[in-house]
Amino acid sequence: MKKQILLIAASMVWAAGNALAADAAENWAKNCASCHAKDGSGNTMMGKKSGVESYADPKVQAKFTDEEAFKSISEGKGKMKAFKDKLTPEEIKALVAHIRAFKK
Repeated sequence: MKKQILLIAASMVWAAGNALAADAAENWAKNCASCHAKDGSGNTMMGKKSGVESYADPKVQAKFTDEEAFKSISEGKGKMKAFKDKLTPEEIKALVAHIRAFKK
């Protein structure tokens, strides 16, 4: 019985983690990819126009902390609008993790 409860709990945690990853990818595609590109390269017309750097570059990733990325997404930065009224803190944290996953 304890094994079943443990397996159910583990499955729920795994499913929640996968849901957050899916939500982050969906939120990225919907809110970020038009400038930052689907792959985080910034290789879009708007990204080039705005001087967006590639998140695949470890040097670019080293320029900011997770907290700074969270703040930029929440409050906006430069030409980027704020998303604090559109996304939950959990969704923004998931986007930060999504950005980190672009690093090569």
